[in-house]
Amino acid sequence: MINIFWFRRDLRLEDNTALEEALSSGMPVLPLFIFDSNITEELSHNDARVSFIYDTLSSIDKELKKWGSSLLVKKGEPQKIWQDLITTFEINSVFINKDYEPYALLRDSLIENLLSKNNISLKKYKDQVIFEEKEILKSDNSPYTVFTPYKNRWLQKPAEKLPLKARDSSVSRKNIYECNFEFPLIEMAGFKHSSMKVRPYDLSAINDYEKFRDLPFADKTSYLSPHLRFGTVSIRKVVTMASNINQTFLNELIWREFFMQILYNYPDVVTGNFRSKYDGINWINSESGFERWCNGETGYPLVDAGMRQLNATGYMHNRVRMVTAGFLCKHLLIDWRWGEAYFAEKLLDYELSSNNGNWQWAAGTGCDAAPYFRIFNPHSQQKRFDPKNEYVRKWVDDFNMSSYPKPIIEHEYARQRAISVYKQGILKH
Repeated sequence: MINIFWFRRDLRLEDNTALEEALSSGMPVLPLFIFDSNITEELSHNDARVSFIYDTLSSIDKELKKWGSSLLVKKGEPQKIWQDLITTFEINSVFINKDYEPYALLRDSLIENLLSKNNISLKKYKDQVIFEEKEILKSDNSPYTVFTPYKNRWLQKPAEKLPLKARDSSVSRKNIYECNFEFPLIEMAGFKHSSMKVRPYDLSAINDYEKFRDLPFADKTSYLSPHLRFGTVSIRKVVTMASNINQTFLNELIWREFFMQILYNYPDVVTGNFRSKYDGINWINSESGFERWCNGETGYPLVDAGMRQLNATGYMHNRVRMVTAGFLCKHLLIDWRWGEAYFAEKLLDYELSSNNGNWQWAAGTGCDAAPYFRIFNPHSQQKRFDPKNEYVRKWVDDFNMSSYPKPIIEHEYARQRAISVYKQGILKH
C-alpha cells in the first residue's frame, strides 16, 4: 500500500506542502509527474516552457535518487493514466497541491471522482498562494473586484496566520517509495529542447525594486515569474523576504493572488470582458496590423523593442508590457483576446490569471482596469522610461535607419479614434 504525490505547479522538493504531508503520512510515497496531453498538444514541439519543466524534473529525479527513489513520469490523458496507476499499484491516497484555473479544477474533479470510486482519497492542499480563492472576502463574503481594498485586507490578515513557515521535506525522506524508474527523454513527451532558456531568479532585485521597476534598460528584474508559475520557488520564501524588505515588490505578489481569485470567482473572464458594458466595442481587428505588432514593426520603437524582446527571449519588461498591450487595444483597436493569446504562446511566465487580468486592465474591460480614455503615448513613455534609447537600441537593430518602418498610425489620431469607438461601444450596450 502506497501514497502518491502528484507534481504539477510545484516543481520542487523543499517547502512543498502536499509533498511534506504525504511524506508525513507514514506510508511510502511515490512521486509522479504527468505530461498532460490535453495541454501539451496545443504547444509547439520546442516550447521553452516544456524544456524548463523537463530539466527541472530531471533535477528532481537526480535528487530523489539520492533518497533511494525516483520520479515516475507519464504522458497522456490524466484520467487514463490514473486508471492505469490504480490497476498497477495499491494506492491509499493521492496528495496534490491545489490549482485554481478552470481546466485544472475540472481535471482534478474528474480525477477525484475516479479515485473515489476505487476507495482512494484525494488530499488537496494550498501551496502556490498565501491566501486562496475564498480567504480574502468583503464583509458580505463576496469577492473583491478592486485591487486596493483587496490588498489592504490581504495585509490586515494577522501575521501569525500567514503560513510563512517553510516546510522541510527532508525530515521524512525515509517514507519515500524505493524505486528506480527510468527517466525518459524529452522526446517521449513529444518535444525537443528549446534554445530559449528560463533565466535563474535573482532575489537581490527585491532590494531596490521600486527604483528600477519602470526602467527596462536597467534589466534589474528578479526573473521570478516563471519560477512562481511552475513552483520551482516557494511563494512563502518570496513573500517572507519581500514583506521584510520591499513593500512595492510585495504589492506585485498580491496582484498575482488578486488576479487568481478573480479567475476563480469569475471564470467567464477567460473568453469575455469582465465588464459587460464593453461588449459593444467595434474592434477593427486588422490582421496586417496585428502581424506588424507581433513582429515588432509598428514604427513605435518602444512597442517594437518589447515585441522583439518577447519573440527572441520569451521575456518582456513589465512597463513595456503595459505599453505594447495598450497600443494593440487602443491604437490599433484590436481585440485584447488576440494579444492575450499571443502572449500566452510566447511568454515564459505565462499564467492564465495574470495574463488575462493584465490584458483586460490594458484594454479597459477588466476589473479595476485603466479607464478607456487612458491611452499611453509610446513616444512619451520611451522618453520617460528609456531616455537614452538604451533598451530600444538593444532590441531594435534598425532603429534610426531608413529601413525602420514609419509609424503604423499617428498617435493623436489613434487616441481620438479609440475614445470615440469605446464611447460608441458603451452606448450600444
